[in-house]
Amino acid sequence: MPSLISREDGRPAWTMRALGASLALLIPSALACAPSQRVARLGDLRLQSGAIISDAFVGYRTLGTLNAAKSNAVLVTPWYQGNSGQLAGQIGPGKLVDSSTYFVIMVDALGNGVSSSPSNSARQPGASFPVFTIGDIVESHYQLVTRTFQLSHLHAVVGISMGGMQVFQWMMAHPGFIDKSVSIVGSPQSQPDDHARCEGIIRAVQVPRWTRTRQALARLQPRAALHELRIHPYDYIRQAQAITALDVLRGFGGSMERAASAIRTELMVVSTWQDREVNPKPAFDFARAAGAKVLELDGRCGHQAPSCERATVWPAVAGFLGHEPQGVPSRALP
Repeated sequence: MPSLISREDGRPAWTMRALGASLALLIPSALACAPSQRVARLGDLRLQSGAIISDAFVGYRTLGTLNAAKSNAVLVTPWYQGNSGQLAGQIGPGKLVDSSTYFVIMVDALGNGVSSSPSNSARQPGASFPVFTIGDIVESHYQLVTRTFQLSHLHAVVGISMGGMQVFQWMMAHPGFIDKSVSIVGSPQSQPDDHARCEGIIRAVQVPRWTRTRQALARLQPRAALHELRIHPYDYIRQAQAITALDVLRGFGGSMERAASAIRTELMVVSTWQDREVNPKPAFDFARAAGAKVLELDGRCGHQAPSCERATVWPAVAGFLGHEPQGVPSRALP
């Protein structure tokens, strides 16, 4: 959750200013080679709070081919303010998910400026856009998978950072729907230090746009200044609020053990104790309670470990996705 932003190569960056500095490179490099952006219309989306996102829609891109049995679909979920175009840079032979083997669906999360967001909603713009949760993001993607693609089963869900949080939510919300789940530097439950970081982001984007722009120019960072002009504060705020509210244990009386016993998927947790952007303890605790496969990274780059240690991460995830599931339903439960 590196200030919860993304770099031009699709990897997490450390600060909001770092994203701004890279934005000019992001569009021609990462997105130019990405598959076509598509949008699925969901109609009115009822949220867990009872509020409704009017005329909701979800952005997505695909790589690979769905097999005749519809058994090779893998959903890849984005980090904070990440998008499906950036995810595409991590998909392909020898990468995080191999699109020559799997039909890969890369999704855009609510509030990222591509899917329904405060910045692009005609009927609920800006502050009037409803507060949503990680659970609501997952539900929007579940509707995409089941309605647009007519799938009753996913081989796997894979996500990094906020995407890894979505993986934990998927396991709880739709048990039996997924064979494999891979959470990379994600969490099942945000902690007080996570809340403090999100609150810092919310305060930062509430500073007037021109003030942020002038400050970036004073630091001789013209690309960061351009990015500050383009930020829509409520996109950042709504996703930060979703992270702050994350707690997949809530429906299990706060019990890690009860929640872990309810999953019907093989789980792989990838993280590092050196992560200073998403507290790693809940993920490691959940993995232990669930008897999950754990890949502990050396953490030389903290939260960016999935990027700088990708020579370790990518083949490990590929091996996990490729082996036959043990004792896990291969189709959705009725």
